[in-house]
Amino acid sequence: MMHIENLSEGLKLFKALGSEVRLEIVRLLVDQPMNMNELAGKLHITNGALTTHIRKLEECGVVGISNDANGHGNQKICHIIPDKLLIDIKSAPLEMENTCSVDLKVGRYSSCRVNPTCGLAAADRIIGAVDDYRYFNHPDHFDADILWFTQGFVEYQVPNFASTYGHITQVTVSAELSSEAPGVNSQWPSDISFYINDIMVGTWTSPGDYGDVRGVFTPSWWFPDWNQYGLLKMLTVNRKGTFMDGLPISDVTIGDLKLDGTQVFNLRFAVDQRAAHVGGLTIFGKTFGNYAQDIQVSLGYVADPAAGRMD
Repeated sequence: MMHIENLSEGLKLFKALGSEVRLEIVRLLVDQPMNMNELAGKLHITNGALTTHIRKLEECGVVGISNDANGHGNQKICHIIPDKLLIDIKSAPLEMENTCSVDLKVGRYSSCRVNPTCGLAAADRIIGAVDDYRYFNHPDHFDADILWFTQGFVEYQVPNFASTYGHITQVTVSAELSSEAPGVNSQWPSDISFYINDIMVGTWTSPGDYGDVRGVFTPSWWFPDWNQYGLLKMLTVNRKGTFMDGLPISDVTIGDLKLDGTQVFNLRFAVDQRAAHVGGLTIFGKTFGNYAQDIQVSLGYVADPAAGRMD
């Protein structure tokens, strides 16, 4: 999801979308990624004209381009980056003055407890054996760029660099997620819960486990009837509560998490046994799915002038 927090911040985006041709490009790419020749043919314009439009959409983060090494001539594939656009027309004064971020590789969890169906894979191979939960504790799990399980959790230790500088005002977690069905099933709801420092901050119901088309970044060796891509979700906890893609999901606030002064905190993704929909969880890393990213965690903080000062 792309979040425009004030109108001035979105000026480049508004200009990019202020064209019927570029709006039509977005409409076409929402349905499926396309190469440049296909897009030009659909729009009845030259490749040169299309390149100019694509560049404007790429500069504002709406469209991404990847190379299709399997195609003739190593064609460039265009795809939509955000699946949602949230614009704050009337924005409150920002409490968050600074940010620091960390990327967590999917396999770099610190603890886990999972039930089959389950498995892990690196960019070039399956790790261990599918549906054998013991491999979640194998040393090779650190290489994983995708993991999946039916019920249980994986937990990550997140370094808290913001605590060095002042008061933490916001936590944001961005990850590509889906359910975990036997095979794939786009109608397979799953209640995925998120915990920070053992506090359940909220639950999001994943609609399904997607396999209708190959993920943009999913490697060619991956099995066609397995999980292909997920949805890019953004979890935010601030002083007002907890939000998923800008919509409230609980009243837990940043103050409830007691992050100030800590060196690390725990982030857990879970499908609880007593959930209404126990439909599993898949987490996609940068070499799988539709988004070339790992789990991204950002901390917002207000700097303390006395922080780091020796009296």
